[in-house]
Amino acid sequence: MPVSKTFRGLWPGVVVAAGAVAGCGSHGAPAPGRMTPQVTVVTIKPQSVTLTRDLPGRVSAFLVAEVRPQVSGIVKRRLFTEGGTVKAGQPLYELDDAIYRAQWNSARATLQKAQATQEAARLSAGRSAEMVKIDAVSAQDNDNAIASLAQAQADVAGAQAAVDSSAVNLAYAHIVSPINGRIGKSSITQGALVTADQTAALATVQQLDPIYVDVNQSSSEWLQLKQDIDAGRLQAGASGAPTKIVLENGIPYRAQGTLQFSDVTVDPTTGNFLLRVIVANPKQLLMPGMYVRAIVGQGIRPQALLAPQRGVTRDVKGGATALVVGKDGKVETREVIVSRTIGDQWLVEDGLASGDRVIVEGLQKVKPGMAVTAVEAPPDAAGAAAAPAGDAAAKPVSN
Repeated sequence: MPVSKTFRGLWPGVVVAAGAVAGCGSHGAPAPGRMTPQVTVVTIKPQSVTLTRDLPGRVSAFLVAEVRPQVSGIVKRRLFTEGGTVKAGQPLYELDDAIYRAQWNSARATLQKAQATQEAARLSAGRSAEMVKIDAVSAQDNDNAIASLAQAQADVAGAQAAVDSSAVNLAYAHIVSPINGRIGKSSITQGALVTADQTAALATVQQLDPIYVDVNQSSSEWLQLKQDIDAGRLQAGASGAPTKIVLENGIPYRAQGTLQFSDVTVDPTTGNFLLRVIVANPKQLLMPGMYVRAIVGQGIRPQALLAPQRGVTRDVKGGATALVVGKDGKVETREVIVSRTIGDQWLVEDGLASGDRVIVEGLQKVKPGMAVTAVEAPPDAAGAAAAPAGDAAAKPVSN
């Protein structure tokens, strides 16, 4: 079919335009697939980390005193409000003290009689001592007068002891609080008979500020901790190390506790031993029997290596791996061993070294052996200042 003059005139322009387009594709910017991918990395650096253990615990009172009668009698009055605060020496119960008051009065009368007899014996012994000098009385009579005085003095001492004993019993008829604290409910009412040897407590007083938190740690964990310290992998924490308390609703308690002591006996039935923490409790938010968690410092790792959790992945077998940018700028796969989380990071035991650059962003764009451009993550994103394991993010509760 013959070509029209118009088409023949346009044909050279079309060829030139097509050549220009082809030239742009050949000599312009490189195709996206050929660009070096950019990844964000965190450089691993050794740092001192305090290792902690989150342990369950129960709150127990600092002091506990069960109020029991020391003499028998009928309860005349209860002198406290159940659930209130009492002071040491504050009267709690008043017993009918008529019998004990009568015994005290009788003992005082006996004492006065003994004192009168003692005075007469003293005067008699004095006269006898003067008369024996002039042989007005025999030596035997003088000895008898001296012995009578000694006997009278002994009777006075015995009568005084009886007065003191009856005074104690009379005082025991007024039952007082042995300690400062809060008192629970009363187990008896007015008119009840109480006895000196009864096993049931009348009430219980507990001192709640400060207060104890008793936690249990397994002996196997303690043994591993001891071995790490002996091997130099861990530095022992100082005695009285700070301990954080987390309430049963997950909110941290504002006051920080102090590890007071570790028990020296392992419970054979559970394999645990006791750790006792003491903590201030001015508002008495912590109550005996309450369940809490204690974040206890176990030791210091002076040259710990921490890797961001987002840079460590698990394979199907549960092994941990990380992608690292090597010195040649290429991606490498590292099998790592991690032991615990510390904040948003893993504590690395093996597989990574100081100076390694772990990829935390851009993992989906790279694979081992690929050349990449590494950009260091900002400090906030890297999570350089990791909090001890077990710290709650919630707002602390005022104590």
